[in-house]
Amino acid sequence: MFDDFTSSFWANTIDGMTVGSIYALVALGYTMVYGVLRLINFAHSEIFMIGTFGALATMQITGINGPFTGFALVAVLLLCLAGSMLASGGAAVALERIAYRPLRKRGASRLAALISAIGASLFLQELFATVIIPKWFAHGRGRDTLGLAQAGGEPRRLMDKEVLFSIGSGDVRNDKVLIIVAALAMMIILQLFVTRSKLGRGIRATAQDPETAVLLGVNIDRIVVVTFLIGGLMAGAAAFFFLLFYEVTSYFIGFILGIKAFTAAVLGGIGNLKGALVGGFTLGLVENYGASIFGSEWKDVIAFTILVIVLMFRPTGILGESLQRARA
Repeated sequence: MFDDFTSSFWANTIDGMTVGSIYALVALGYTMVYGVLRLINFAHSEIFMIGTFGALATMQITGINGPFTGFALVAVLLLCLAGSMLASGGAAVALERIAYRPLRKRGASRLAALISAIGASLFLQELFATVIIPKWFAHGRGRDTLGLAQAGGEPRRLMDKEVLFSIGSGDVRNDKVLIIVAALAMMIILQLFVTRSKLGRGIRATAQDPETAVLLGVNIDRIVVVTFLIGGLMAGAAAFFFLLFYEVTSYFIGFILGIKAFTAAVLGGIGNLKGALVGGFTLGLVENYGASIFGSEWKDVIAFTILVIVLMFRPTGILGESLQRARA
């Protein structure tokens, strides 16, 4: 059992960092919304799911059919990334407008918002399974797993996955390097945006004291929309990287991954942007290490066990500081 762990240590480390990057990007959406509104947006997993179909739709509409190399590869990757982020960002803003803002305006309880989030999640799943996927993607197979080879009925691939170099037993592929580096860059940019920009200061002011922020001229509705938009854009980026890595999606793809991303947010310290990064990488690594010891069928069990342990013994997470208490 432990021989498998040592022999596959580097392979699991590389894969854990790759998957952890995706978890961290999705976790940013949970942590941003919670930091500002004290709301767990359980429909965020479907925002991620919509992003995967946004990338597929971009490929289908533009007729992209790779693999590509050189400048063409860069252009195609950026185009599909933009399509995924725009789909998720637009869906997140619409979700806030339809499912949450009316409740917030009426002073509804957090429980009502939570129920609304669960209802929105189920609605979006069924909408894609029964209407959108059969009509636009899968030709009547809305509940099947949809791969890139099925998008529009034609084989589609963006890039050849090549091994750049090896570390021990782990092969470092070009797609894994791209995902890790791009995810880190996006998180750094987001951190700089929140700490140094005018809108970022508005987000932190609203998170710390919304009443005082209003008195100082901060438009709360605008800040909430920006918060949902940023979370949606990060989920869209994660969706594109997920599709690039696994090359499959479905109407249900966001459910388990969304819970794991929420676990990552809690593990790092929900409401803490750096905590999302720490939690995502930690969960990805522990999940892959545990799978090599106990078997891949235990991977989800390991992730959810971590969630229970963190909530029992350190509910504030590894870093513990929330966006509400953060200072510039």
